[in-house]
Amino acid sequence: METNSKETLQADFDVFDISEEFGFLLEEPLTHLPDYYQVWLDLANNLTHLIESRKLRDLVDKMPVLSPDLLSNHRELRLAHLALGFISMGYVWQEGQHAPILPKALALPFWLVSRRLGLPPILTYADSVLANWKLKDTTGLIKCNNNLTMAASPGIMVSITSFEVFLNISLVFSISLFPGPHTVCAFATCNLVMLFKPLTLTRGWRDNPMLPRGVLYEGVSDEPILLSGGSAAQSSAIQCFDALLCIQHEEETGAFLTRMRDYMPPAHRQLIETLSVCPPLRDFILSCSNSDLCQAYNSCVSALVDLRNYHLNTVTKYVIIPGNHAQSVGCPFRGVGTALNTTGTGGSNLMVFLKSVRNTTQKALIFRETIIV
Repeated sequence: METNSKETLQADFDVFDISEEFGFLLEEPLTHLPDYYQVWLDLANNLTHLIESRKLRDLVDKMPVLSPDLLSNHRELRLAHLALGFISMGYVWQEGQHAPILPKALALPFWLVSRRLGLPPILTYADSVLANWKLKDTTGLIKCNNNLTMAASPGIMVSITSFEVFLNISLVFSISLFPGPHTVCAFATCNLVMLFKPLTLTRGWRDNPMLPRGVLYEGVSDEPILLSGGSAAQSSAIQCFDALLCIQHEEETGAFLTRMRDYMPPAHRQLIETLSVCPPLRDFILSCSNSDLCQAYNSCVSALVDLRNYHLNTVTKYVIIPGNHAQSVGCPFRGVGTALNTTGTGGSNLMVFLKSVRNTTQKALIFRETIIV
């Protein structure tokens, strides 16, 4: 019986593309592709330097149109998507100035790789976090392969990636597991250009006043395409907790979160949708009148509230306050700071969204008087 249960559990892991050890994280992400694609990796691995030296766009414009047909497995496709995603963000936002067209040599293979993966052709959370990590050493610590998205504060990305592992293997989690990026980020808040520049590189081209019509993918479409940038709302783990714990978000917020599922790997999206149509766990607990079960559920909800409070406080401290300061001191990236103060990298109204998801999570707590007797 135990063997059958393990086999069934493993089958579920396989269906939903989950690792028993690492959850939604891509197991053993690759760092190399066939030599044919070396130009992609060279650009992605040297992106920060190429952007600062203003060479990236010129190199991409001269890049040959490579066929993705030699990518033979899922891990190769994920690395290709990660590399092309980083290059695309750098190309569009080099020096803070947008380019509303992705050249064919970048746009066409990115589109074809994305279609094979079931992901959109833009850098996603599934790229920059779930497929962008490796074990630092034998102790099991995690570090990022590419820190572009938080170039001024790599500790944040390491914290997110490490926490993502834990989110996927334990329901009752503690906010204290964040390694605490405060020391690293203190530098970033003192260097506003370095802070806002990497944040800008994660912004997409939907609900973005800097690119109101989107970006034209040359060789793919005759019309610009609107796509959201990477966002924590694209975290497969957090949306799974929402579904499992029956968190009912407000209409506009819920619609945004549902749309963000389109930026997840299809198997992860399928798991969230499966959990969403299961008999509601919260209703079952209410009907049981079991205080221990109710307490366990409330512990899970409270932990999720803590996580969302942490997220809100971190954004306030390292995005909103520095953005306001950038405005007052005349930082050259102050326009970017203003945009990030109001609209998140995924295109949502930043603080309104974060407060909304926190408040609706808190409302799921079960109080004694709500228990069905």
